[in-house]
Amino acid sequence: MRIALGVTYRGTAYQGWQSQPCGCTVQDRLEAALRTFAAAPVRVVCAGRTDAGVHALQQVVHFDTEVDRRPDSWVRGTNRYLPGDIAVQWAIPASESFDARRSALGRRYAYRLLESAVRPSLESGLVGWTFRPLDLEAMQQGAVLLIGEHDFSAFRSSECQAATPVRLLRSIAISRRGAYWRFDLDANAFLHHMVRNIVGCLVLIGSGRRTPTWLADVLASRDRSRAAPTHAPYGLYFVGPYYDAAHAIPERGRNADWLP
Repeated sequence: MRIALGVTYRGTAYQGWQSQPCGCTVQDRLEAALRTFAAAPVRVVCAGRTDAGVHALQQVVHFDTEVDRRPDSWVRGTNRYLPGDIAVQWAIPASESFDARRSALGRRYAYRLLESAVRPSLESGLVGWTFRPLDLEAMQQGAVLLIGEHDFSAFRSSECQAATPVRLLRSIAISRRGAYWRFDLDANAFLHHMVRNIVGCLVLIGSGRRTPTWLADVLASRDRSRAAPTHAPYGLYFVGPYYDAAHAIPERGRNADWLP
């Protein structure tokens, strides 16, 4: 049978999602826990790979197994063998046609940024940081220029393995609560470092070091060197994928709204 899981994690201690020989990734720890609980080999497929230091409010995975367990048993049993910064939130039987990655209609990310004269301490590893005051209207004027289907080569890491740089960016929402900014991005898929590179550009605009129209020039150039430096990973959260309702996949994890 095929099982789908919703997983949350704090990425600070891990070398990203994807399995590595060191065994120090979220996938490695999750598969080890599943393997121990099921007493059988388990290999998972995820909705979206995250980099080192990046967090997930809802990572969706699927795996095939002959082991018969109740959904709540998959949750409690797997969590028993996971470290405290990774937790399975839900488990459901899925149809054979469901694929956590290929079935996704889109993905959402959020970036949490602290505006403060002093670097974060209690939130270290959980937020990005800027010491310069930001202008909401200027950032919104720049963000709207990226909406739509474009070649996002200027926002793509040199290590990106995607077959094409063309992505459909459906929305960018920017909000503020107290000293914290939140950038919400929704697209059919994202390139490697795409969100962090976009946020870096918006912070340059918000701080007055670039004009909003500069972002259109960066996009048209398709040149990574024209964009801002990649923003820190710590403030980035994979909010999660979304699917056709026929798959009956919970759209968001229970902890998805805790960000300011």
